[in-house]
Amino acid sequence: QIVESGGGLVQAGGSLSLSCTVTRSIVRFKRMGWYRQAPGKQRDLVADLANDGSTNYADSVKGRFTISRDDAKNTVYLQMNSLKPEDTAVYYCNTGPSIYLSWGQGTQVTVSS
Repeated sequence: QIVESGGGLVQAGGSLSLSCTVTRSIVRFKRMGWYRQAPGKQRDLVADLANDGSTNYADSVKGRFTISRDDAKNTVYLQMNSLKPEDTAVYYCNTGPSIYLSWGQGTQVTVSS
């Protein structure tokens, strides 16, 4: 149901743009979010966006990451700037903050120092 893409290897200070395409309409979901899971850690919400435009960001990414959505394309985006090594993780998208879709395979983001 969910396919994430756009991850890769980038140096600290660089940028990446992630995309998440859902194989069903996301209009019905008030909030869509991006999550990340680093090795040995739990999966945490990074950012979510409501269809009224309201957003929530984890403190660690505020001012650096921007979430957006295109309901017509059933796609959610995450623009990541000024990346840090601690941003290294597998990134997933889903509804937020409650989970209503099956998880995708995620996309690996690796930030080198």
